[in-house]
Amino acid sequence: MRILIACTLLLLAQLSAAAPNIIPKPPALAATSYILIDANSGKVLVEKDADRILPPASLTKMMTSFVVTEELAYGNIGEDDPVRISVKAWKAEGSRMFIQEGKSVAVGDLLKGVIIQSGNDASIALAEHVSGTEEAFVDVMNQYAAQLGMNSTHYKNATGLPAKGHSSTARDLAKLANHIIFDHAEYYPLYKEKEFKFNNIEQKNRNLLLFWDPKVDGLKTGHTKEAGYCLVSSATENGMRLISVVMGAKSERARARESQKLLTYGFRYFESHKLYAQQETLQASDVWLGETNTLDLGVSNGVYITIPRGQKGKLNVLNSVDDVIKAPVSKGMEYGLITISLDGKTLLEKPLVALHDVTEAGFLPRLWDYVVLFFYSLFS
Repeated sequence: MRILIACTLLLLAQLSAAAPNIIPKPPALAATSYILIDANSGKVLVEKDADRILPPASLTKMMTSFVVTEELAYGNIGEDDPVRISVKAWKAEGSRMFIQEGKSVAVGDLLKGVIIQSGNDASIALAEHVSGTEEAFVDVMNQYAAQLGMNSTHYKNATGLPAKGHSSTARDLAKLANHIIFDHAEYYPLYKEKEFKFNNIEQKNRNLLLFWDPKVDGLKTGHTKEAGYCLVSSATENGMRLISVVMGAKSERARARESQKLLTYGFRYFESHKLYAQQETLQASDVWLGETNTLDLGVSNGVYITIPRGQKGKLNVLNSVDDVIKAPVSKGMEYGLITISLDGKTLLEKPLVALHDVTEAGFLPRLWDYVVLFFYSLFS
């Protein structure tokens, strides 16, 4: 009986080990362009025409709000600062917060008006408050776009209203979403607020996924006749954060439905793991000519990896380190490479860097190390 049980368990183990990792084709969406990425690792899970240059409509306001939160973080402006509303802001077309000319509104309320209500009037008011004019603010937006690697994005206004040359891509908007989430995390909760009341007018967030799926906590909707219906969304499940961008859907419900397809696919068939923390020691290596004999090596930033679900046990990690490391050593200098692979395919390569300084030893210890190194080189 024991032999039968053992044989059965062995067979089940073999069948389990031999079970293929089946991942279906990504969903084909009814949209012009789309992308799905893991926010932590940056891995692209699904994309179609993600570099196609398109009008971003009110997805523009993601950059507007990002610039404002940068200004808040630097202390250049404050959430309670009063902003006097100009005629231009008051007369803004399209979606509005319904601010009034000549009145003063706090920066914090205007920021909510941009993010939650998609107010064109609030966007212009903040642009004028930060930079003096909307045109000057747009120049700042474009400079930030360049810094963030949004190489196919060019802004003409702070609202997303149609303008010749005002354009972006799904890939660039995913990059921007990632910075919004992580660079100023204290302001990111604003993107999951479902409504905002100002001037006795309550408006709902147009992101239907906030009402459909509790995993979703942002980000922004957009719509014009030229752009169609667009949505940048983000969600978390079991420590994994995904960002999806859908551009050019046919309706408000369609952009939410198509975005939901991407998020569901990503969470169902992939998983994300933090393998190493920033400044975590991965290997201690010998160091010559230094006041200390060992050097801790690691990665300068945390290492995240996104892989098909259930495959973590198959990961292969290889550290290759320089044969001879000599002092002086400065923190951050590269002395090797960590390679992570799965089924023989390289997934990630990162430099192994010094995690601390090593100063040069005195004359006699260095002289002794030179002698030892001489004979070491002969025999090696």
